[in-house]
Amino acid sequence: MTSYTHGHHESVLRSHRSRTAQNSAAYLLRLLKPADRLLDVGAGPGTITADLAELVLEVTATEIGEEELTLTRATAAERGSTNIDFRTADTHALPFDDDTFDVTHAHQVLQHVADPVRAMREMARVTKPGGIVAVRDSDHAGFCWWPQLPALDKWLSLYRTAARANGGEPDAGRRLLSWAHAAGLNDATATSSTWCYANPTERAWWGSMWADRILNSAIARQLIDSGFAAQAELQEISDAWKEWAADEDGWISILHGEIVCRVPPTAG
Repeated sequence: MTSYTHGHHESVLRSHRSRTAQNSAAYLLRLLKPADRLLDVGAGPGTITADLAELVLEVTATEIGEEELTLTRATAAERGSTNIDFRTADTHALPFDDDTFDVTHAHQVLQHVADPVRAMREMARVTKPGGIVAVRDSDHAGFCWWPQLPALDKWLSLYRTAARANGGEPDAGRRLLSWAHAAGLNDATATSSTWCYANPTERAWWGSMWADRILNSAIARQLIDSGFAAQAELQEISDAWKEWAADEDGWISILHGEIVCRVPPTAG
């Protein structure tokens, strides 16, 4: 198991609740069918989950614990979703029979797990032959922005250090195809996409979110407790995000890798 780098501070949830099926799973949507049974692994606050539930027959949403699953349930209740089942589950050992789901989906999950290849094998195991395993993960080394403020370079370096110290892989996006192949999923189509924030409203949202997050979320405690950063450095990063957001030339692109795998027929 790994330690979850982000935690569940309000600033983190503010970011995660902005995710929709359209802005985070567009690569998958055209492949979904109304009769599909879909497994959403690591559903988080459930905004993508609820969107997917509008497109398929049934969704099963998993999270690592009941506390995390409470966030998913709350969004489903708010949206009036009635076709979502909720289960606690470890991604490395999913509590479902073989060949249960038509589609198994994970968004921003494999970058946080201890063994992403094992996780993909599990996702494939519970998916029907001919069904889909779909994964999207960010690739932090591919993030780029302007203006090139030194404190934001430090932010990225510290984030990647913390993620790896927690047992994750912050540059997961570029590795998805290799992980799929290692998991025996050779019928795989890899793509990429980005989130881009450049207008004043988008910059204000992203910049204020990270200005808060670097001081108050789980990563702040981890960086200080581990000795990777001092409070003054985190304050400089927070101030830099505010400076970036206020700059009319401010721009950032967040790279993601995506992969759609067709599960092969069961041996024998």
